[in-house]
Amino acid sequence: MTSPREELLPSTRRSLIHRVATAQREGRAPSLVAAVQREGRVAWSGGRTGLEGPAPDADTQYRIGSITKTFTAVLVLRLRDEGLIGLDDQLEKHLPGTGAGGATVFQLLGHSAGLGAETPAPWWERTPGSLRPELADVLGERPQTHPAGHRFHYSNPGYTLLGSLVEAVRGVSWEEALRREVLEPLGLHRTTYGPVAPYAEGWAVHPWADVVVSEPAENLGLMAPAGQLWSTAADLLRFAGFLSEGDDRVLSAASVREMRTPAAAAETGGSGYGLGLQVVKTDSRVLYGHAGSLPGFVAGLWFSEEDDVVAVALANATSGLPAATVAAELLTIVADAEPRIPAPWSPLPEVDQELLALTGIWHWGTHTFTLRLTGGRGLELRPLGGTGRGAAFVPRPDGGWTGLDDYYAGETLRVVRRDDGSVDHLDLGSFAFTREPYEAGADVPGGLDPAGWRGLGG
Repeated sequence: MTSPREELLPSTRRSLIHRVATAQREGRAPSLVAAVQREGRVAWSGGRTGLEGPAPDADTQYRIGSITKTFTAVLVLRLRDEGLIGLDDQLEKHLPGTGAGGATVFQLLGHSAGLGAETPAPWWERTPGSLRPELADVLGERPQTHPAGHRFHYSNPGYTLLGSLVEAVRGVSWEEALRREVLEPLGLHRTTYGPVAPYAEGWAVHPWADVVVSEPAENLGLMAPAGQLWSTAADLLRFAGFLSEGDDRVLSAASVREMRTPAAAAETGGSGYGLGLQVVKTDSRVLYGHAGSLPGFVAGLWFSEEDDVVAVALANATSGLPAATVAAELLTIVADAEPRIPAPWSPLPEVDQELLALTGIWHWGTHTFTLRLTGGRGLELRPLGGTGRGAAFVPRPDGGWTGLDDYYAGETLRVVRRDDGSVDHLDLGSFAFTREPYEAGADVPGGLDPAGWRGLGG
């Protein structure tokens, strides 16, 4: 292991170089660039090319396809945080007459609005956006493929609607809103609507021969919020850092955490989709990010919050090289070879004695739990045996706590006191936690057998 801020070990760097070189060769990509960030600092970057001229570097632009959707989602969450829209609002409230107005903003962000995956022909990714000048041209005569809210179904037109929603509420173009509200504050100066040199040309590689043909780089018009952007490995690393920690100039830590929370289960096991972010659970970690592709380009961006590692892979080939898989493998190489070293344990700077008195053993019926005090007046309730429901809780203004995890996410924990001020029990969503199993004298729902605990014979 290395200590924080040390360079990657030579063996780790060698493994990264080998993976990129192998991916470029086996994937038959004209060029490939990749980069890894650890603890907020670029730890490694490298590029390979089979073309004439220098290899690409972390400042070379590639088209990033559907990673654009994550940028659009940030713009929509900003509208919500400003109180201009609600995630449960139907689209019709802000963008009437689309034919898909019954879907909510939340459903559109998480691809559960039931809209079709693609626009009507011709293929929108390889034709100019001028062929689809109106939303009706994007949605077609039958926008709904499934009932809204019933299932996850990835929809590119859904993000066109979100981009149009941004324009309708802001009164400026999606491109202008993105530049002003996200790209400039975060310093993403190499993320642009169109290519700005140095950038990679898009190519298609023949499946059965080592020959290539140029791919068109179309202006997607109304479909731009679903896949238009060009960016660099360096910019995407910085963007992922924001998606992990937040930035109050753009979105708070709480709002980007909301983006990372699965909103719908994807069609393949073990993964899900948040609000503009894919969520992939592997055997060892949870990855957040997005894959992207447009004719001539493939892209992958993943970050692990627990490991504090980000990886990006960008290539200029229509198919053949699985950029998202390569990015995930690069992240895994670093996280597994050089695990994150935790910060030193240290005592809390101050402690509330009343909260401290709440810690220790509690029982829900005959189930035993421990309650721990954490920083910022937070609490953590966990089953003593390691199996069962548990959660971390953050304080509420009214004196209770709100659950953050799994079954208890959003549920309220509160202390119930007797008339003399002593603690009777903890109430968690109507569950009574007492100091002893079914404690005598405590206000346990259903009451207690007056005979108390006894053996079979008495």
